[in-house]
Amino acid sequence: MSREKRVAPPGGARMSLYDEITTKIIAELEAGRLPWVQPWGTATARAPLAMPKNAATGRGYSGVNVLILWGAVIENGFPAQSWCTFRQALSLGGNVRKGERGATVVYADRFIPDDEKKRARETGEDAEAIPFLKRFTVFNTAQCEGLPADIAVATPPPPPGLIEPRVEALIRATGIDFRVGGNHAFYAPSADYVQVPPPQAYFEPINWHRTALHEIGHATGAPHRLNRDLSGVFGSKKYAFEELIAEISAAFCCASLGIVPTVRHADYVGAWLEVLREDNRAIVRAASQASKAANYILGYLPEDDHPMPAAAVGDWEPA
Repeated sequence: MSREKRVAPPGGARMSLYDEITTKIIAELEAGRLPWVQPWGTATARAPLAMPKNAATGRGYSGVNVLILWGAVIENGFPAQSWCTFRQALSLGGNVRKGERGATVVYADRFIPDDEKKRARETGEDAEAIPFLKRFTVFNTAQCEGLPADIAVATPPPPPGLIEPRVEALIRATGIDFRVGGNHAFYAPSADYVQVPPPQAYFEPINWHRTALHEIGHATGAPHRLNRDLSGVFGSKKYAFEELIAEISAAFCCASLGIVPTVRHADYVGAWLEVLREDNRAIVRAASQASKAANYILGYLPEDDHPMPAAAVGDWEPA
């Protein structure tokens, strides 16, 4: 039997995978930890700041899988952000060490039951597909042996002094109306512009860049960009959900650019917990939308500066 993949059937078992993911994220938030803001650079985080990728294909993981794999790196003190399935380790000439436990990542898909196909044929209507999740077990390259030397090598941090110019150039390249001034940061959906206070208003200059990426993340939701629902008013669940997307998107962008992610709106944790407790698909949906936002922004990097494209795993947004 394959050790790579198990298909979660529809019904209760399918929902339990959403429950597992949501329960873990809720536990992290309740403990005062944000899964997208990991303690990089501490004794518990030996891996370099980076987006997790598949060691065999070189493609990056996306969506909620980034949060899952970041958490596994921190929890186990892995020195690398590279992962592979049991079979991929063998295909690379190595193997997973005996006794190692992998991390579960997910891939979302849809299928049409036979009864639904029959109903569609009889009524002439379109068949309705049912969403479900597949589980994949992946192992950090540190859990493997016999892999080629270049596969197991950790990604070096970017050269010092190159981070801030890249962010500024990226902001310009997006073409989003970006204004510097005032005393608070925001995105104005009706007028479609971002405003961020000047860098000298921040205690640490790098926080200006983190804030800018957060607000640019909101701007990706405009109708002519990714067309998210930005109608939520302050204090509403829609508003909290959009803030969750922008938080995670900024973390993904920061990690891709070598900037340590940080939380911008810690005071929203209570609202996020409420959203997650009511909807066990919310974190999967938010992380999927965050990946799309980050990919949109990072798509404006110069061709020779692009991170690897995100893998299909976790890209689909559940209904």
